[in-house]
Amino acid sequence: MVMRKILVSSALILACGCSKQAPDTNTAESMVSPAVAATTHAPSSDALSSALASPHRKPDNIKRDVYRHPAETLSFFGVTPTQSVIELWPGSGWYTEVLAPLLREQGKLTAAAPTGNYLQPYKDFLATQPTVYDRVQLVEVTPPAQLPLGPDGSADVVLTFRNLHGWVNNGYIKQVHEAAFKVLKPGGVFGVVEHRAKPGSSPEESAKSGYISEEAAIAVATAAGFVLEEKSEVNANPNDTKDHPNGVWSLPPTLKGGEVDKDKFIAIGESDRMTLRFRKPR
Repeated sequence: MVMRKILVSSALILACGCSKQAPDTNTAESMVSPAVAATTHAPSSDALSSALASPHRKPDNIKRDVYRHPAETLSFFGVTPTQSVIELWPGSGWYTEVLAPLLREQGKLTAAAPTGNYLQPYKDFLATQPTVYDRVQLVEVTPPAQLPLGPDGSADVVLTFRNLHGWVNNGYIKQVHEAAFKVLKPGGVFGVVEHRAKPGSSPEESAKSGYISEEAAIAVATAAGFVLEEKSEVNANPNDTKDHPNGVWSLPPTLKGGEVDKDKFIAIGESDRMTLRFRKPR
């Protein structure tokens, strides 16, 4: 896949820095050893189907599968049951519900959760199903200074779902990407799902509404050393106009505006999201 140079505003370049340069190569595949490349196939359909159908999942979370496409998304990122996977900023545990049983027997799931308001609720969530979540390794991080994701070169996959705008708003998106790069094995995958702003949007401005442009997301990842391998439109939603009064939180599942235009936002559905697979060069 021919890699294209990504242009981004000077504001993002100043915010994100350029600590590393992507290697000069025409294809991401040329940087991946045969052993690593073999691990990027779609997960076992039986294993993933079993995780998605597990009775431990909350009914309200299952209803969102139609918007979040977990089977297609995890398959695109190449997650398999034997890998070491790190989930960044797991929130209320929506994806942990799927990843924990998928990786429990043969793999490893590490959840990197920031200290603050969301940490204790996530701990409480893990405690609700000890037979499912007992092997999830919880790592508490305090960015930007403390980002102990694991030993350098120890993870097969690092995943982030809908977090980039928060990292921009909090001023540590550069540091999180650098930490993800360090913890991945050579040839490892960095999978990103994020609310997609309109092209050319200032990252600092669009992040306030919960969105980041695709070119900005690619720029910060490549500045950290990653190479963009492939894009997917599995989480795209062309009905999302991205100009809502309460930002992305106007849409389901938050519906921040309450009853005001509620039916309109429900009809739109969840946000338009980019789904990007990056790789750490060999």
